Amino acid sequence: MSDHTIKIENGHITFVYSDELADLMDEGTTAVCRVSHVEFDNDRQGWTADMSPVDGPVLGPFTTRAEGLVAEREWLTANKGL
Repeated sequence: MSDHTIKIENGHITFVYSDELADLMDEGTTAVCRVSHVEFDNDRQGWTADMSPVDGPVLGPFTTRAEGLVAEREWLTANKGL
């Protein structure tokens, strides 16, 4: 299994979705929400990770989408405990 952080707080399980963790979706009522948008930004001429859905900044630009995904995960770890 890959490296995943699962946060349990006040009876709620919070995690960044991965198919490896899909069974956690069966542990009760499920709510899924987007935490970012990793997309190509034509104005910045690179990939950005827009963290505004979780009150965060726009990260980047990055040369590759993979770099944007890494930055997204690092920001979530540092700022949201995920």
